[in-house]
This record gives sequence, structure tokens and C-alpha cells, in this order.
Amino acid sequence: MESFARTLIVAGAVLLALGLLLHASPSLPHLGRLPGDIRIERPGFRFYLPITTCVLLSAILSAVFWIVSKLR
Repeated sequence: MESFARTLIVAGAVLLALGLLLHASPSLPHLGRLPGDIRIERPGFRFYLPITTCVLLSAILSAVFWIVSKLR
């Protein structure tokens, strides 16, 4: 049970750090406007599907969690 609590604490710390980073610099260059992100804007209609951004964030989070799991 202690390892689960430790994992939750580490995950919370990582999310807090990510949140502070995003809050401190809201204009991260190209985040959300990467090639592969779908954006359709028409009068009265806006559609946005950030495929590439989601894949990039998933890869980064997977690497972070892999590193954390190796440190235990």
C-alpha cells in the first residue's frame, strides 16, 4: 500500500509541475498548432482535433512514468 501512495504522490508532483509550467508560460510555441492537428474554422462553426499534440503529450507522459517506475 505504501508503494501505491508513493506513486500517487509522484504523479501528483509531476502534474503540479506540468500545471505550473503551463500556467507560467501560456504561450508555449506551437503547442496545439503542430502539423497534424486538425482545425476547421467557418462562420458559426469551429472544430479542433489536436491529434499530434495528444500523441506528443502521451509520449512525454509515458517516458516520465517509465522513468519513475525505474527509480522505484
